[in-house]
Amino acid sequence: MSAQYLLALQSSGSMGWLGFAPLIFIFAIFYFLLIMPQQRRQKKWQAMLSELKTGDKVVTSGGLRGTIVALKDDYVHLRVPPDNLRIEVTRASVVSVGSGEEATTK
Repeated sequence: MSAQYLLALQSSGSMGWLGFAPLIFIFAIFYFLLIMPQQRRQKKWQAMLSELKTGDKVVTSGGLRGTIVALKDDYVHLRVPPDNLRIEVTRASVVSVGSGEEATTK
């Protein structure tokens, strides 16, 4: 084997790794700009759902505003004005919460 042949093999091997560098860089950017913030939002939302209690004023994903009157495992009973209608919605449909006289939209 000649020295030129070995040199050519060595340089082509290092060029292969440099070809992956832009892909790794793009994945890192996507992770820090898209994936990581979404994971933080998801954890914050899960914590909010686990801290629900009766008397909290909530807004559902469908736009219903009401006050929690009872809690079950996966469901929440809401009292919705003006006729004090009582409805049952899933916990996952609650998008924001406030207590007492606080504004319920965020």
